[in-house]
Amino acid sequence: MGTMLFTDQDLKKLIGPLVIEQILSVTIGMADTIMVASCGEASVSGISLVDSISVLLVGLFGAMASGGAVVAAQYMGKKDKEMVGRASNQLFLAVGGVALVFMVIALAGNQFLLNLIYGGIEADVMEAARIYFYITAVSYPFLGIYNGGAALFRAVGNAKVSMQVAVVANLINVAGNALLIYGFQMGAAGAAISTLAARVVCAVVIFALLKKNKEIPLGKSWKPDGRILKKILYIGVPNGLENSIFQIGKLMVSSLIAGFGTASITANAIVGNVGNFQLIPGNAIGMAMITVIGQCVGAGDVKQAEYYNRKLIKTAYLYMIVLGIGLIVLARPVCSLYQLSPATTKLTVEILLYHCICCMLVHPLAFAQANSLRAAGDVKFTMVVSIASMWTCRIVLAYLIGGYMGLGVLGVWIAMTIDWCVRAFFFTTRIRSGKWTAHMNVITNG
Repeated sequence: MGTMLFTDQDLKKLIGPLVIEQILSVTIGMADTIMVASCGEASVSGISLVDSISVLLVGLFGAMASGGAVVAAQYMGKKDKEMVGRASNQLFLAVGGVALVFMVIALAGNQFLLNLIYGGIEADVMEAARIYFYITAVSYPFLGIYNGGAALFRAVGNAKVSMQVAVVANLINVAGNALLIYGFQMGAAGAAISTLAARVVCAVVIFALLKKNKEIPLGKSWKPDGRILKKILYIGVPNGLENSIFQIGKLMVSSLIAGFGTASITANAIVGNVGNFQLIPGNAIGMAMITVIGQCVGAGDVKQAEYYNRKLIKTAYLYMIVLGIGLIVLARPVCSLYQLSPATTKLTVEILLYHCICCMLVHPLAFAQANSLRAAGDVKFTMVVSIASMWTCRIVLAYLIGGYMGLGVLGVWIAMTIDWCVRAFFFTTRIRSGKWTAHMNVITNG
């Protein structure tokens, strides 16, 4: 394989900050929910329902950021810094444009979208959702700028910057929550304002750091460059379409869960929150895949790409198993922090235990591994598999197992993990076949 592009120390420097950033993200998400829980289950449920919509919108410009990161990483592997800089400018244009469009959609369609998706929910849950959705929508462009900047720093192997910015932003978020939720009793509005403030700070700081950074020399021109935008969109559009349809499917499932009652909505939200701790290694390594595999592909070294894919997947499994065992042991004490009713606590613990076991078995192969394919330009395959699996497994089976068979919200989670298994099978088969490398010259050539 020749000289290795990444030493073990390089991987630690890349993955370590990503893990810390993910820990901060999950911890703040839990802190948000715990703080809002003091205002009642309606606020927790309202915020959870809005987050399902926000993830759809945010995922679209997040896909653009990923597209730009793949392009930048491949040019870094090719040692072409001028093109890294030009790609960086076009990344911000793509992400910023998409984020602005969806901010306008969210602001203009606030009540309409909530009624369309969650029309049958209780009035106090709807009111909390309406307020939270309106305020957080303003933050979309700022989050887009942060995502773009963070993706660029990671693409060149510098994940420390986005971690440091995340530390500052999360401190602002927690302090704002404490002041606005506990001090001024603002409930969902307080949580939303804190989120907005944190995202504004993220955007301003990371863009300022990017302008001073010599590794990523921003291009002089901010005019749209069709050739580079096409490269970004080659990755971003399939990825965005995949994410969008995935989130639309999740919204449909959320609508099903909403019909099970507030206890089910709350249990689903909390398991999603707490369960994210176990996903931290997989998510961090998934982001690292973009950098590592992208640079291997840019350098034209397929053997190293295959080697690092295996190495990073094994690492993800190791840490996810350790965290899974810890969460299984601490499931009930952790759930007690949310001040739930006994019935809701019981349901939450059951789903959390199931989630932990399934994560230890299949999650890295279903999600982290997919980023290896994307970093190599094999985005259409991941899109087709993900969309097909989402609709045939997660959605259809959720309504069958959760609704028709009467398993409720637990049935929804069973359907979700069947979706994971299908993805894992097809992505692993694709890697082993070697077909995933067929598109590796599409981006940096031409």
